[in-house]
Amino acid sequence: MGNPQKIAFVASRVSVAQTARDRLAKRFEHVEPEDADLIVALGGDGFMLETLHEVQKLGKPVYGMNRGTVGFLMNEYSESDLLERLDEAEEEVINPLFMLATDKDGQTHEALAINEVSLLRAGPQAAKLRITVDGRLRLEELICDGCLLATPAGSTAYNYSAHGPILPIGSDVLALTAVAAFRPRRWRGALLPMNAQVRFDVLDPGKRPVMADADSSSIPDVLSVEVRSDPTIKHRILFDPGHGLEERLLREQFS
Repeated sequence: MGNPQKIAFVASRVSVAQTARDRLAKRFEHVEPEDADLIVALGGDGFMLETLHEVQKLGKPVYGMNRGTVGFLMNEYSESDLLERLDEAEEEVINPLFMLATDKDGQTHEALAINEVSLLRAGPQAAKLRITVDGRLRLEELICDGCLLATPAGSTAYNYSAHGPILPIGSDVLALTAVAAFRPRRWRGALLPMNAQVRFDVLDPGKRPVMADADSSSIPDVLSVEVRSDPTIKHRILFDPGHGLEERLLREQFS
């Protein structure tokens, strides 16, 4: 893509990221994201997700450098060869999930999730969920601590911690994964087509309240949640050659 002429540097609130941003901004003539050819994000995976959401309407690629505790979506931090690395970087394009949640007051809430949409119990008792896929009832009652729908890009995050599968980036599949399922005890989830539309209905919400979470956007006391992939939104992420999402997903399965 050629050496970019204009770079925007953004950083998480931790001091090591802020210090790196100040140093890089002076060295490479920082501009605002609206005027940049690309954006360099300094932090961990959480900050990378935050940055992707914030700049989604700009359509600019984002190159992350790890200044946090987790860096699955980030490249290694280095200052001296930054322009060369940006010039050689490979682009991955991912689509987020769209969530439409209805709460106990009948209010609807929309949010986008790059990693996953999760429903989690919000009280001392397990949640009871009914799951419908493409208008067809698939699970009458799931008693669990929660359930989530994860993208391939997010399959190594919360999904993997809940014993869900790691999905190849080009698989066009979503992972539906239970969190501590009690009934059906042996149910471990399902693989769904990328274009599937999934609906969760909360059973007995007064006694068993449930919250919905789309990345970091949380909605308390939901009654129903509808989730689908949104192919009209494209997040562009840059990786060093040989260290893209496909390679990282494969490597994670052998670690």
